[in-house]
Amino acid sequence: MNRPLRTLGIPPNAWAVDEAIADITRPPLAAKIITLKTETKTLHLDLAKTAILVIDMQNDFCHPDGWLAHIGVDVTPARKPIEPINKLLPELRDRDVPVIWLNWGNRPDLLNISANVRHVYDPTGDGIGLGDPLPSNNARVLMAGSWAAAVVDELKQLPQDICVDKYRMSGFWDTPLDSILRNLGRTTLLFAGVNADQCVLVTLQDANFLGYDCVLVKDCTATTSPEYCWQATIYNVKQCFGFVTDSQAILHALATSN
Repeated sequence: MNRPLRTLGIPPNAWAVDEAIADITRPPLAAKIITLKTETKTLHLDLAKTAILVIDMQNDFCHPDGWLAHIGVDVTPARKPIEPINKLLPELRDRDVPVIWLNWGNRPDLLNISANVRHVYDPTGDGIGLGDPLPSNNARVLMAGSWAAAVVDELKQLPQDICVDKYRMSGFWDTPLDSILRNLGRTTLLFAGVNADQCVLVTLQDANFLGYDCVLVKDCTATTSPEYCWQATIYNVKQCFGFVTDSQAILHALATSN
């Protein structure tokens, strides 16, 4: 009696094996095509090959008691994506689109953080920088496992979601993000989070360089930088790195798909 082959790996990047056979054909996932309008073109997009990255929607960047607010930045703009993200994620999860939370969360010893990165967060050397406790609640700035690095309470992470710590503005630098996406067979990426002109854009650029299809979700993204930074980000994404749409266009595409 022949026993069924056992799955080895994460579908679709999985083999089927027994003591005599290794089936390395990697059968594809069934296509889930939607038609999505963007600001430049209409996309035919396969949800079976899509993931959404939610970048840096964490307390240090979005909460009134976080690090950005501590240094005098108005974090009100960084909170604007919360509502549209909350409306979009359940619909994507219902269609098996992975939600990947990409948060800045450093090692406690900061051994992989260079001086030039630390300088961004503490340019004088005597302020509250990476790993230092915030005066308001003693949470360590951008430290993995701390309140400072946690996603804001208004956004709920579910057990099936994927969490990746990053250590630079780009989520692909020195992280397992690329390996995770390739194992999941995801080649189209939706981008949400903050800051649009910094961590979101740099991660999107690296994704583009690695061959991913990139779609910036405009109302699920924001920045505390000046308006011209936002305008330049939108221009450069459309001109060089991908496409720009909004959550309403995605929700409409999902609602009208077969």
